[in-house]
Amino acid sequence: MSDSRRDLLRWQFDLTWGLFDYHLERLVEADARWEPAALCWTVRRGPGGTWVPDWADTEPEPVPVPTIGWLSWHIGWWWGTAADHLRGRTPRERTEVTWPGTTTAAVAWLRALRSDWLTALEGLTDTDLDAPAPFPWPDDSGHTIAHLVGWVNSELMKNAAEIGQLRLLRTASNAS
Repeated sequence: MSDSRRDLLRWQFDLTWGLFDYHLERLVEADARWEPAALCWTVRRGPGGTWVPDWADTEPEPVPVPTIGWLSWHIGWWWGTAADHLRGRTPRERTEVTWPGTTTAAVAWLRALRSDWLTALEGLTDTDLDAPAPFPWPDDSGHTIAHLVGWVNSELMKNAAEIGQLRLLRTASNAS
């Protein structure tokens, strides 16, 4: 990467991924569907045996606590959509994105998304970073591809922290 903005965004992504990977390496099957509260969003077997996430078009109040399975699906959905937009592919609809079914498969899916994202980042030029962002904002928002890449880094950091906290809580609750 020759662009200093791109270098900074890549450095930020690598830092975020390193923190996330710490938890990914330690996840076990029991982590994915552990429900830390009575009000949870998780992933459930749907028609045909696919794993689908709980969802509401309007965020409920109170907001349900997501499981690690739900969070890993959520990352796969928004990150895959961001990568599709960045790489000029037709993004899948949210309802077309299913959870892989196991913690191991979800971790492999997330790592594949990382590889796809890094390939997309490597191809960015100065001009690309200044182009209007096609996602997640409206076309007239004034946000650029650089904003999109920064948003992915921030969203990944938030979701990584949530997964890490849930993993630690589940592990600690089983230790007593």
